[in-house]
Amino acid sequence: MPANPRHCLVVGPSWVGDMVMAQSLFIDLKRQYPQLLIDVLAPAWSLDLLQAMPQVNTGHVLETGHGEIGLKKRYQLAQRLKNEGYDWSIVLPNSFKSALVPWWAKIAVRTGYRREMRYGLINDMRILDKQALGKTVERFVALGRSPHPRQVTDYPLPKLEVGQQQLSETSSKFALDSSEELLALCPGAEYGAAKRWPEGHYAAVAQAAIRQGWRVVILGSAKDAEVSHKIVSLVQSDHCTDLCGKTSMSEVVALLKLSSAAVSNDSGLMHIAAAVDTHLIAIYGSSDPGFTPPLNPTAEIIYRDLECSPCFQRVCPKGHLDCLVGIDPKEVVSSLKLSNICNESIRER
Repeated sequence: MPANPRHCLVVGPSWVGDMVMAQSLFIDLKRQYPQLLIDVLAPAWSLDLLQAMPQVNTGHVLETGHGEIGLKKRYQLAQRLKNEGYDWSIVLPNSFKSALVPWWAKIAVRTGYRREMRYGLINDMRILDKQALGKTVERFVALGRSPHPRQVTDYPLPKLEVGQQQLSETSSKFALDSSEELLALCPGAEYGAAKRWPEGHYAAVAQAAIRQGWRVVILGSAKDAEVSHKIVSLVQSDHCTDLCGKTSMSEVVALLKLSSAAVSNDSGLMHIAAAVDTHLIAIYGSSDPGFTPPLNPTAEIIYRDLECSPCFQRVCPKGHLDCLVGIDPKEVVSSLKLSNICNESIRER
């Protein structure tokens, strides 16, 4: 890596949660090199998220679909970036295609892990010790340090910043009442059903919160609409609002910041809730909380750690989802510390 880097292009990840965790790298880089300009090559959806990261100078959009190689698009973007004055690039994804733009842009130092035959494309090659760097965030931060550390235990935590104007505009748009406690439910998980707590369980938590005078909002993308519609149909209350697919990324960040608490599967929204310091209950099923935990010391993780988990499968290979079904809504209600909640306040699912 350069001795005193001035302008760095980070090739960012394609998942919401990973992009939030990448902020730990950005913060760490600015601590080491206060004058460093950090630009991020990222999907279009992430620009609003990057705006909540003051360490990022600008975002460059790579117009390729998920899984698309897009050689022509990558080459054309690289030609546009040649004159930006980059002296360093950090490539966070492990794919071959993710290393093409920095190489074609002729950035002198290109840092990344040894994966997918990237010799030449990556010329500051790092060897990943998966045992020593057991968390995704540790692996990201390690790429910004030289010499490459065996372990990273002092990584900074993500901290998304939301301006008061954005909070006010979001509150007004969705008619939020400041006198009401707001509970955000994040029941989606783009990776697959094996990461989704059952809709009936979410509905039970929503009912308990509403009985205590809380308002509930359901957050997610349009892909989560089927799940959110089922929760709303079970809750049957005007105090439960389905916002899946109806918000921008900046509005989601603001809504989670405005929430008194959030209940979420292991998903990108879970990481956003942690990064805006909302009281978070994170529910894990097929994934490993040791690998991608919410990066906030106050977050509470609920995980059954069954013999068959984590399996990291999109669909439960045993067909029972015991790792999720077995997490009782009463446990989540208790963690939310809703006052005077008794077992009878939770409707039979």
